[in-house]
Amino acid sequence: MRKVFRELTSLEQAYDLLMRYKMPHRVEEVPLTEAIGRILAEDIVSDVDVPGFDRSALDGYAVRAEDTFWADEENPVKLLVKGKSAAGHPFNGEVGELEAVEIATGAPLPKGANAVVKEEDTIKEGESHILVLRAVSPGENIHGAGSDIRRGETVVYRGTILSAREIGALAAVGRERVKVYAKPKVGIFSTGDELVNPGEKLSFGKIYDVNSYTIFNSVVNDGGLPERLGILPDRYDQMKEEIEKALDKFDLLLLSGSTSVGAGDVMYRILQELGPPGVLVHGIAVHPGKPTVIAEARGKLIIGLPGYPTSSLSIYQTLVSPMIRKWSGKESEGHQVMEAIAAERIFGEKGRKDLLPVHVVRDKEVLTFPVPTGSEAITTLSRADGYVVMEKNQEIIEEGEKVLVHLYEGTRIADVSVIGSHCLGLELLLANLRDRGYQVKAVFLGSTGGFKAVSRREADIAGVHALDPETWEYNIPFIRKFSLEDKISLIRGYIREQGLILPKGNPRGIKSLRDLLEKGDITFINRNKGSGTRILFDALLKREAESLNISFKDAVKRIKGYWSEAKSHSAVAAAVYYGLADVGLGVKTAAALYDLDFIHLADERYDFLVRKSSLEKEAVESFIELLKDPEMKKKLNSLEGIIVDEDFGRIIAP
Repeated sequence: MRKVFRELTSLEQAYDLLMRYKMPHRVEEVPLTEAIGRILAEDIVSDVDVPGFDRSALDGYAVRAEDTFWADEENPVKLLVKGKSAAGHPFNGEVGELEAVEIATGAPLPKGANAVVKEEDTIKEGESHILVLRAVSPGENIHGAGSDIRRGETVVYRGTILSAREIGALAAVGRERVKVYAKPKVGIFSTGDELVNPGEKLSFGKIYDVNSYTIFNSVVNDGGLPERLGILPDRYDQMKEEIEKALDKFDLLLLSGSTSVGAGDVMYRILQELGPPGVLVHGIAVHPGKPTVIAEARGKLIIGLPGYPTSSLSIYQTLVSPMIRKWSGKESEGHQVMEAIAAERIFGEKGRKDLLPVHVVRDKEVLTFPVPTGSEAITTLSRADGYVVMEKNQEIIEEGEKVLVHLYEGTRIADVSVIGSHCLGLELLLANLRDRGYQVKAVFLGSTGGFKAVSRREADIAGVHALDPETWEYNIPFIRKFSLEDKISLIRGYIREQGLILPKGNPRGIKSLRDLLEKGDITFINRNKGSGTRILFDALLKREAESLNISFKDAVKRIKGYWSEAKSHSAVAAAVYYGLADVGLGVKTAAALYDLDFIHLADERYDFLVRKSSLEKEAVESFIELLKDPEMKKKLNSLEGIIVDEDFGRIIAP
């Protein structure tokens, strides 16, 4: 019988369940050099006094205090200097009446002396005498034996998380090694027949395993000892056997994938059968992360994380990370929270808590925008700065509403936000900008997305190549269309070659766009609506239709695959490379990356929109400087399908 998510556990209940769970403590002995952040498993009692002798607190002269009682600047006391006492090299004699020994900070106090006079309170007289200008009292400027730590004193208590301070105290009492609780051992599986390991050849229909690597490094960061156990196929017997073996070796098992309804039937059955108690939680009322499974078997926890990278990491960070940090003794860093303003409406799903990934932009105020990709994309988290919590009875965060952004660990708000059409030339420019030390946030949504992003202050810079079919002019007409005349400056970029991307050797013998209309069995892959390439293709198709005396609508009907859309030039090239399409429209750089054939159809302008309010940002100024750099022009010109002309880098008023 299929197990469905009938009774979802709240996020808070799942958190409480995991935080109450106790890991059996194992003890190991480690040297002090490896003890940072570990939990001490024993009380440390000092066998020595610290310091072990009376020592000077400063540079000066060791004296008998009673010899100085009446000293002042008008009536100095004259003392004979008998020798020196340095750290590690004590004076072996004795200080007698009206005698002194020169002494350094930390040096042992000589026999007979009971105080130290500061060097600045003395005047040298001749080679062997000093004049004391101020009286000292017994014990003054001396650290007495045991004044820091006494023999028999407990220096650090069991259960303490060892920081540099405690480790310093342990070294001071002579401890070279200490007993600590062992770090939790965490076994990590990925599941799914579609997964292969990075480094292996990627065949069609397969994807690289992402989750085991992101989770592995997260466990390291949280103080655990992770081990990647490989990829489990979606087969009941093999999956169960491997999980059973791992239970004996690890304190916690983390599995990703095979947790949703349908695929999750196998995982759910295995975890239930491995009990008791078996499955404790099957589904959490949160998005992303609903298909999470929590089980217990043989006294060990097993957590099944969702397969999509964003869902998997969101649940790990929210539920698993605090638990591992508690077990390992690594202090929970918590989430840094910052206040921001929702720059647009943000929608959630009623009936469950949403952890909505967002990115933050600093303009005149701090703005936050939803990250426009799904939980299946690892780039959702890499592009997001944090998340906004939307409670289960809330459906909308209104534009202009103040929100709290829970920043992801290690987040640094970007110095510059770049949104628009993707291009390898832009990637080269942004790489150089990062080399200059700037944090760059880049999101590629197409040319229309770039215009919209600069319009609503989400982007400082947008890469665009939008063609106006009426004038065959690039980008400038759209500045007027989006009413951006007073908001942006357009900086001329470079020329890109657009054309037909074909399999190596052009097996279908395609020569021009007309072949797509006249050969009815050619499969085409198109670009998405709103992209500059889609606008160009429709303009070229309209012109071709007119030359054939047919309507644009009829031309569309003749093209097999016109409505098949790819969201990037790379996606077009990949579809052709894997044989899913005979031809597609895209830039020459994408064809070159996949070693495909290319037929030139048009040159286009790839320009940069820059918000005027962002021109004073240091990172934006640096970007504009890069456009003026002759070496950068040479590098861009070296890219296949990119031509830098004399207009490159010129600011054009809208």
